[in-house]
Amino acid sequence: MADERRGNQRPARSGGRSSDQRGSGQGRSAQGGSSQGGSAGGRGRSASGGRSGGPQRAPGDRPGRKSDWKRPADRQQEPRTASQAEYDGPELPDEITGAELDRSVANQLKGLPDKLASRIARHLAAAGLMIEDDPETAYRHALAARARAPRLAVVREAAGEAAYAAGHYSEALAELRAAKRMNGATAYLPIMADCHRALKQPEQALKLAKSPSVVNFAPEAKAEMTIVEAGARRDIKQFDAALRTLELAPLNNKSRAAWVVRLRYAYADTLVAAGREKDALEWFHRTHAIDADELTDAAERAATLERKLGD
Repeated sequence: MADERRGNQRPARSGGRSSDQRGSGQGRSAQGGSSQGGSAGGRGRSASGGRSGGPQRAPGDRPGRKSDWKRPADRQQEPRTASQAEYDGPELPDEITGAELDRSVANQLKGLPDKLASRIARHLAAAGLMIEDDPETAYRHALAARARAPRLAVVREAAGEAAYAAGHYSEALAELRAAKRMNGATAYLPIMADCHRALKQPEQALKLAKSPSVVNFAPEAKAEMTIVEAGARRDIKQFDAALRTLELAPLNNKSRAAWVVRLRYAYADTLVAAGREKDALEWFHRTHAIDADELTDAAERAATLERKLGD
């Protein structure tokens, strides 16, 4: 991910968290038919077609070929395939029941059979709870939910956000595109644009930043897209354009909301990249002044610049 995203400059997740139920991939055991006595048309034959009294073949045997029939116990010892492992997902902690899900998310699972909906809800809840501290496991939980309900937008959204948090940017793009096709939502655009940046596709990020729907974004979402757009400008060495993009945003907003903190930090960081370190020092201080939750390392960046400028 680009450098300026390290200081908590990653877009905030959008917050969202036909039931094609697939099996685990394990086949059913072969069922052997019992031989039937008696005659058919006056000739004694077994159900398998051989004459009665002759040797009986095990199910699946053919003349001259070794049977590939296996007992169920033998199959259980075989290693799981990748698709089976994805479907099973990580072990679900007993304390995660699915009730942790936001009601709007839970409502989208109501059309599924109860048992299936419960399992998906638990995987989605686990993904949401683990996404900050263990994003890779969160992603695997989201994949387990997707394996069970790939046609639900809320499931594809969760998979996309978890993939993004885990650094799987191509996968995140694919999942969020799928969710957008299903429900038409545009809230994913900042994350999708940032994925393009991480994949070294800044031009694609800029195209998304100019989407008409961005004009109607709420302030927080608009700020996130502004940060990504400025970062994409930096990626192609357009530092002045990156600064102008940020200067059009409400940098002087008196709110202490996280999106204002992130905007100011992005502006200070871009000033450093443009070689304007004195101006950057001022804006790192202004960022730190409203960053009560220490979302950024603005204080450390300011201290580093003060030492450098003091030499």
